[in-house]
Amino acid sequence: MRAVLDTNVVVSALVFRAGRLGWLRRAWIDGSVTPLVSRPTVEELIRALAYPKFQLEPGEVDALLSEYLPYVETIDASVVEAAEVPECRDPHDRAFLALAAGSGADLLVSGDRDLLGLADHVSFRILSPAAARDLLAR
Repeated sequence: MRAVLDTNVVVSALVFRAGRLGWLRRAWIDGSVTPLVSRPTVEELIRALAYPKFQLEPGEVDALLSEYLPYVETIDASVVEAAEVPECRDPHDRAFLALAAGSGADLLVSGDRDLLGLADHVSFRILSPAAARDLLAR
C-alpha cells in the first residue's frame, strides 16, 4: 500500500516506538506500507523533529530519519505541484494533499481533523491512523 503519512503520524511512529503508532513503523519496515514523500514533506518532518519539546540531539534526529527515509518513495516535485486539490484551512496541509493526489497514493494517513474532513472531496482515501491500521489488517 502506497501511503502519504502526515508529519505528526511519522513523528509519533518514530519518536514513540512503543506508542499507539508503533505498528506503522513496523509496516513500513516490513514493506506492507510504502510511505510517499516530497521535498516539502521531508523538510517539514526535519523541522518537526527539531522541535525543543522532543529534546532530540542532532545525532538522534539523524538516527530517526535513517529509520524512515530508506523506506520511502520520493515523488518528483513537478508531479506534486501539478496536482489539483481542494482548498484547506492550513496551507501546510496542501503539501500532503498534493502529494497524495499527484502520486496516485492509495491513502493519506492523518489525525488532522481538517484533512480528515476533506475525505469526500478527493480521489484517494484519507484515514485516521486507527482506520488505516484496520484497513491493513484485512
